[in-house]
Amino acid sequence: LAEQADQSSVPDGMNLPEEIARREARLAAMAEAKVKIEARAKARFEQEQAAYEATMARREDKAKATGKKQGGRPPTPPTAGPTPKEQINLTDDESRIMPVSGGGFEQAYNAQAAVDAASMLVVGTGVTQACNDKAQVTPMLEHLAGLPATLGKPDRLLGDSGFYSAANVAACEAHGIDPFLAVKRDEHHPDPIERFSEPPPLAAEASPAQRMAHKLKTQAGRALYTLRKQTVEPVFGIIKSVMGFRQFLLRGLAKVSGEWMLVCMAWNLKRMAALRPKTGS
Repeated sequence: LAEQADQSSVPDGMNLPEEIARREARLAAMAEAKVKIEARAKARFEQEQAAYEATMARREDKAKATGKKQGGRPPTPPTAGPTPKEQINLTDDESRIMPVSGGGFEQAYNAQAAVDAASMLVVGTGVTQACNDKAQVTPMLEHLAGLPATLGKPDRLLGDSGFYSAANVAACEAHGIDPFLAVKRDEHHPDPIERFSEPPPLAAEASPAQRMAHKLKTQAGRALYTLRKQTVEPVFGIIKSVMGFRQFLLRGLAKVSGEWMLVCMAWNLKRMAALRPKTGS
């Protein structure tokens, strides 16, 4: 067989040693990717197992307190090990597959930005590998708390329903910030009467999340939350459509984070030029 292989014709332009080295490198990359997938699966399982055990503990405590068996289907325990759908990108293994607006999925990062409502300047940036925004509130609060005192202290935080959780509401209050996080997506055609009416009084024993939900139903709360659509949303829109930044050019979470910071710095320079005092000719 070896003699037959030596005598067999080789396609023009093919270098056998280089081809063998290329395939060996590819196999090594695949083996390394397999190890990373298994590590991710282990971390995912540990996180899901902790959440599952916490949920089961709450169900048991409630059953003991009420003396009744909990209704509904119990949560399904997580499965250890990689699932058939788990995969890794060999070009940038730190990126993740994320859903995109309009349908479909892309290999991407999740870029975050905190925008000052008055000036529309970006005061905080972040890039994460998670497509869910709920876990990004606390890191941004800590970043805002570390800004120089000369920049002032934020007193309110506006965010869409993707950032809402009872824990995030409590975190905002712990940082001395009044949260305005949408509990659910707004209806496209709300009842006109609701827009000009006030909600019923709030119970004295209401939780922080309930107080915030009530606040968002007031006319003052709705007016404040509306500012989000005319501050942070235009910033992202202008960065994409006017400045032409629609995808990262670098690879790796650290480099992508730096790239996003530079993009936001470019936006701030553009915005500060528009905010500078106008002098007469």
